[in-house]
Amino acid sequence: MNISLPDHLKSFVDEQVAGGGYGTSSEYIRELIRRDQDRLNLRSLLLDGASSVQGAPADERYFTDLRDRVGGRGK
Repeated sequence: MNISLPDHLKSFVDEQVAGGGYGTSSEYIRELIRRDQDRLNLRSLLLDGASSVQGAPADERYFTDLRDRVGGRGK
C-alpha cells in the first residue's frame, strides 16, 4: 500500500518518526491505525454499556462479597 501525503503532513510524520522512537514512517502509521482500532473498540464497548440494562449497584456489600470471593472465603 502506498500513501500520498501533502508536504506539510509528510514533514509532520517525519518529525514524529525522528522524535517519537519509530524506526520508519510505516511503524508510525501502523501505530496510528492500532490506536484508532482501540478507540473504535472502546467506543463500541461504551455504547454497549450505555444501552445495557442497569445492574445492581456497586455498593459496600458488593465490594465486601467480591473481596470474600477473591480471598477464597466466599462461594
